[in-house]
Amino acid sequence: MLEMSEQIAAEDEIVKRLIALVRNSEREIAIAACNAVLDLSAASAGRQRLLDFRAIENFMEPNLEEIQLLQLIPTDICETFLVHLRGLLGAVHEQRLHSTSSTCDKRNDFFAGNIRVCNLVESVFMLSINRGLLPESIYIEYVKRGIFGSGEASIESFLSEVWEVSPKLLRNASNDSLSEDSIFNPFLLYHRLKDAIPSSLPSMLKCFTSCPAIVADELDILHIIEEIKSHLGYPIIYNQDIRVVKTQSGEQELHYFQKQPESRCSISPHIFSINDILECEEAFKKGYSIALRGMEFRCQTISVIADELASLFGQPSAGVNMYLTPSDSQGLARHSDDHCVFVCQLIGTKRWKVYPRPDSKLPRLYGPCYSLHGLEDEGHAGHEHQQFVLKEGDILYIPRGFPHEAITDVDDDNVATVKFSLHMTLAIEIEPPFEWEGFMHAALFSWDSKQRLQYKSEDSVQRNLHLLSMMLLHIAIKLIGNLDPAFQKACLVDAMPFSCYTNREWLQKNQRKTFGYLINRIMSESKFSDAVSHLEATLLKNEDPLEHLRWMKYLTLEAEEIESVSNLCIPSADSRYLFDLLIHHKDIAEAAFIQVRSRFCHEVEFRDVELHYRMLLEKYRKVRKQYATGMLSLHSALRNEP
Repeated sequence: MLEMSEQIAAEDEIVKRLIALVRNSEREIAIAACNAVLDLSAASAGRQRLLDFRAIENFMEPNLEEIQLLQLIPTDICETFLVHLRGLLGAVHEQRLHSTSSTCDKRNDFFAGNIRVCNLVESVFMLSINRGLLPESIYIEYVKRGIFGSGEASIESFLSEVWEVSPKLLRNASNDSLSEDSIFNPFLLYHRLKDAIPSSLPSMLKCFTSCPAIVADELDILHIIEEIKSHLGYPIIYNQDIRVVKTQSGEQELHYFQKQPESRCSISPHIFSINDILECEEAFKKGYSIALRGMEFRCQTISVIADELASLFGQPSAGVNMYLTPSDSQGLARHSDDHCVFVCQLIGTKRWKVYPRPDSKLPRLYGPCYSLHGLEDEGHAGHEHQQFVLKEGDILYIPRGFPHEAITDVDDDNVATVKFSLHMTLAIEIEPPFEWEGFMHAALFSWDSKQRLQYKSEDSVQRNLHLLSMMLLHIAIKLIGNLDPAFQKACLVDAMPFSCYTNREWLQKNQRKTFGYLINRIMSESKFSDAVSHLEATLLKNEDPLEHLRWMKYLTLEAEEIESVSNLCIPSADSRYLFDLLIHHKDIAEAAFIQVRSRFCHEVEFRDVELHYRMLLEKYRKVRKQYATGMLSLHSALRNEP
């Protein structure tokens, strides 16, 4: 084969034609060309000719349609190609990292054979997105035991008594995060964090790349790639991937790379260079905490923990942040989160203060940026609080909305005590579709899908009255959800997928009970006049009254149903037409609304909603898994892993 490859390499026209055929639209031809190019690359002369004719560049500039073709490449060929691409990426990473440039222009630098670094990064990401999309992992019970212990009733009691209700300290069975049974032990061992903090931090950061945020309700991975590809491969970015911060006098945060105290919402981006990375160790010595976001995108073992924890609570994904805090120091100022967190103490000891939630409402994800200093204005400065001391292996649960702060705890009587703290926060972010309010919007959609054939045969006036009633009822559900905490709680319909039968039976009974309560609330509290007032206000501001329900287009089971969903997500122009109908026929419209509300509340069936809800959940999970898999592949390449 080597002799044949050398003979082919000597024929320029053959090499050129083979390279061109790689982009052929016919799958069989493209795959055959890929195989031929891989065979040719086995010989040194062949590799040189491929570089001369920019073969790899030909692989690395696919448009969105061609990405789909790349996904059809047989797994073994794709894996072989990925090994080569990762090797190239690892080779250029150190060179780029040591650049003195403070911009990201180095992404467009050329490597051997006129290969753009940005194309190399994008290709590794795109060829990786469907790797690892396997059935549910067997590690879910392992993660459940690592968080809640081995007792079968522990998670059941947690969900019924603690979840989104109150903070709770969970004592790890071994009470030792460094034990072989710890779910974080593989991560600590791999990065040698047990013995070399903070000196091991720079070597870890050198292999981190930026993880840009993705739009929450965008579930087309090709569109996501199009949006983020210009940012793929950046060095880590301050306030997106990393923060170096300390709190002075328990009040204001001071950021090491921005010398004046600032609100967390207004810190300008700063792209990290090798000098910044090395300076983190000096900042740590000066009392600054190192906060790293998105650990689930950077480490495979952490990604598994995040995935399984999300599955336990029936959510699409979970985020993981890492916090390294020096002795007798406070990192973040007192604040509350719009998501629930499990604080896992890995090394050292930390003392936490958790204050009561200001009111019964649960903060919603993607709400307004929270002020760090508002808590004192609300009287929390002198308010009673709970205090928790976390030692190695302990886990503290803090529900969303509970203000909290923490400081490294030092035992002066024990000279052997570690003088710094390392902990992970596992964040369960409740996306709008997976709150109970979202489930009730899905319920209305599920019920309406059964009625659609009926009103399609009716005259246009009746059809428009039905559409108007549906829109007003969706608005009414939103208005109730803004006031009733029961609508704001996480829906756990798909929680604990692999727990024992009795566990699942209890959960399903509990979820059906909640569903019944919410249906009764919609029946009694959804007001025609309130929904009309809200509709009028949004139209006066030239806003879409159903903007918050854009995610509902993904509730369809089949592609041909998309048109029916577009009838629900009514454009503003149609909304104005229906509003005119409402103005001129208000009594008739109100009667239609009351009829639709009554029929929905009496006819909707829980099992039908489950079908749509679980299908939507799987779509969310898939795209987040694809994004995470692409990011993990990039980080593996930067660490020169296979």
